[in-house]
Amino acid sequence: MNKLYPLKFNPIYKEKIWGGQNLKTFLNKNIPKNKPIGESWEISGIENENSIVNNGFLEENELNELIEIYMGDLIGDRVYDRFGCQFPLLIKFIDANKDLSIQVHPNNKIAQERHNDSGKTEMWYIINSQKESKLVSGFNREINKTDYLNHVKQNELINILNFEKAKAGDVFYIPAGQVHSIGEGILLAEIQQTSDITYRIFDWNRQDQNGNLRELHTENAIDALDYSTKNNGKTEYTINKNSSSKILKSPFFETNIISFDKCIELDYNNLDSFVIFMCITGELELEYYESEKIKLTQGETILIPAVIEYLKLNPVTPSKLLEIYIPEPDEKRKNKK
Repeated sequence: MNKLYPLKFNPIYKEKIWGGQNLKTFLNKNIPKNKPIGESWEISGIENENSIVNNGFLEENELNELIEIYMGDLIGDRVYDRFGCQFPLLIKFIDANKDLSIQVHPNNKIAQERHNDSGKTEMWYIINSQKESKLVSGFNREINKTDYLNHVKQNELINILNFEKAKAGDVFYIPAGQVHSIGEGILLAEIQQTSDITYRIFDWNRQDQNGNLRELHTENAIDALDYSTKNNGKTEYTINKNSSSKILKSPFFETNIISFDKCIELDYNNLDSFVIFMCITGELELEYYESEKIKLTQGETILIPAVIEYLKLNPVTPSKLLEIYIPEPDEKRKNKK
């Protein structure tokens, strides 16, 4: 059997009422002209939306089919034991040319009961934004279900939402249950659980191309919402140049940032997980198996199989990557100590 290698995939473009052309302008995506493309699904294991490889001898194969064949060599033994042939993450770029709806995603328990599916916890890395761009992350105060429903009925939901300014480099963690929305003028990378379940709460009274108001999911959202404030989801982090710097760890994914202008080496020997790189800026060359090489440029995403334990990153220009993988559960990590 031929050796596994870093895999690139055909992006799956999603036309949205709020989409634009920034995926082309900023990330060099070959999106259709004059169509409002809101999302580029970079790596997906969603049923009927499986990513298809576009490089090497595995070209034209679907991701989930490859997991059936390569199992732990592709995604890591512990990841395969936990998720089987379902790829556990959905990786996207999102262009909000207009405000997205106010929405919430269910947690694993609710999603399993209602949809026989996974919940949806996600994070956002802001790539670019307009000066006045804002997003919604949580409520602006602690409320209860009755208070929330009163605001919905009176069309005053925005009065209890927490609005945050968004600038390039900001990171927001959006756990399942947190009310949220991406605002006009924001381009971001989204890392999330493999789920496409969204409950739309309010859509700015916006009409579709046929003049109809878009469907709302008010009843479904009631029990899915977390009404406590807790925090705004904004994640502070520090970039250490020419090394992997931690941004965020959740039970579902861990995300780091690598900002580098010289060759660096990465050791994944103890990780036992696939690794995903999203190239935010720059151009680089990935070196693996000591002498094999593959290029990665701004706007591209690549999946590093778990069997590749050592990498070199050689920048052609100063580069910035998001580095994503499945963390080992804390309880297992403690038991090893």
